[in-house]
Amino acid sequence: MDWLTDPFLLGFQQRALIGGLIAAVMCSVVGTWLVLRGMSFFGDAFVHGVLPGIALAVVLGGSPHVGAAVAAVVMMAGISLVHRATTLKEDTAIGLLFVGMMALGVVIISLSDSYTGSLTAILFGDVLGVSTEGLRVQAAIAVVVVLLALVLYRPLLALSFSEAKAGVLGMRPRLTHTLLLVMIGAAVIGSFQAVGTVLVFGLLVGPPATAALVTRTVPRMMAVAALLGAASVVVGLMLSFHWGTAGSATMALVPIVLFFTVLLVRAGLQAARGRHVRAVPAVDGPHAHHGHDAEGGLPR
Repeated sequence: MDWLTDPFLLGFQQRALIGGLIAAVMCSVVGTWLVLRGMSFFGDAFVHGVLPGIALAVVLGGSPHVGAAVAAVVMMAGISLVHRATTLKEDTAIGLLFVGMMALGVVIISLSDSYTGSLTAILFGDVLGVSTEGLRVQAAIAVVVVLLALVLYRPLLALSFSEAKAGVLGMRPRLTHTLLLVMIGAAVIGSFQAVGTVLVFGLLVGPPATAALVTRTVPRMMAVAALLGAASVVVGLMLSFHWGTAGSATMALVPIVLFFTVLLVRAGLQAARGRHVRAVPAVDGPHAHHGHDAEGGLPR
């Protein structure tokens, strides 16, 4: 029993757990729509896009959350500008800004005296360094994200299936898309201290992708994703404590391992089911019509 409780006895460990759980819920809610809309690359780019804002805040001694918010706005404006002012597609604009913003962030951080430590904390997080004030800010951001997700559920659902139909239904797809970008930015801003700007992508896509393998409706997918994200945080912190590994990285790794585990198990079950279906007629032979249906040889 001590193996389960020891990682969460001290105050900073409990704050790490709470911060990780809040991040998991936010990322799972937003990540569900990223996975459904095939926007995972955008999510990855956005995660890196807030780096210069956080870096500048660290160098100037300002609020990293404010810096990240400013960088997120610049990222969205840049994507919109390139997309509208040129014939280039949105993914090209995302790719350009993805590299440019991350490089700018590293350049800014290199101006700091504590270059290595600051860069590591920003990129890979410091879940054990989450403060009480940081938790308050994170909780406030989480409330905004969840409320937006509830209000925008129907427009986002329509947009995920067809932008044209969403427009016909009066769902205002462009505004909905913009608000989804705001939700992505908010989730990243609210999670970067716990898991870093790079590793937050693991919580943003891992749990929803796994949930998509085992559910068929959006509400269930979102709920399962949140549960898997929360479980990943708990398991990640426990493994980090007992194995002496980096807490943020271990938390981000667990949902990825979980995804491939579920994928392999699912593929194995489907293969076994396929072999069983093919084997049934051969076993029943020519007398399959007695007490069985005509197609599968299964009892009526």
